[in-house]
Amino acid sequence: MQSSARAIISAVGRGAELLTDVDYHLAETVEDKEEIYHLRYRAYLREGAVKESSEARVTDQYDELPNAWTFGVYLHGGLCSSVRISVLTSEWRESTSADVFPEVVLPRLERGEVMIDPTRFVADPDMAKRVPELPYLTLRLAYMACEHFNADLGLAIVRPEHQAFYRRVFLHAPIAQPRLVPGLTKAFGLMGADFPAFRKKVFERYPIMRSTAFERRMLFGRGGQRQVPQRPVLVADASHA
Repeated sequence: MQSSARAIISAVGRGAELLTDVDYHLAETVEDKEEIYHLRYRAYLREGAVKESSEARVTDQYDELPNAWTFGVYLHGGLCSSVRISVLTSEWRESTSADVFPEVVLPRLERGEVMIDPTRFVADPDMAKRVPELPYLTLRLAYMACEHFNADLGLAIVRPEHQAFYRRVFLHAPIAQPRLVPGLTKAFGLMGADFPAFRKKVFERYPIMRSTAFERRMLFGRGGQRQVPQRPVLVADASHA
């Protein structure tokens, strides 16, 4: 356990240095989206999570929803990972987690909670070996979304063998047993973290997860059809901008 903890601390520490070389790019053009869809296929195929397909791409109905942001994470100009961030509110109820685990997610949305649902987290199989910091650099986007949208709960659809990592690093706890996700061949469980309760502890332990208000606005502050309703940010939260 201690050696594992040291490995995490080492990875996060170097991840902070890599931030100067990382570009978080919102996929809006057809070319950007297709590059990410093909990356998903390569990553899932390597894990045995999808069957071989002549199209060699993975996409679904959630990619084009107005409450979804699909990001490519570029290191030194090359696409190395991706994640889709869905924002769930009483008005926006569609995402992978909401549809696969409705009995857990929907009642909380009815109570007015705001949730961040990061899905389709994939990394280039070759880059993942050379850059062990990729999970932290990529999932940092989920923490930025939690801050920007003043979320109550951060979700994570996680395979059983990866849940220990999410529990140890991101303080997530299982909230639903694994079940099959449409389009994938392996079962995934649902985990969640009370963001207001754990944010300070996570940010103190992993400063790389911090962000500025400007950075968050640049990534999530889109107008038009993708403007998601937000609650007022608490005064205490503003100090972490």
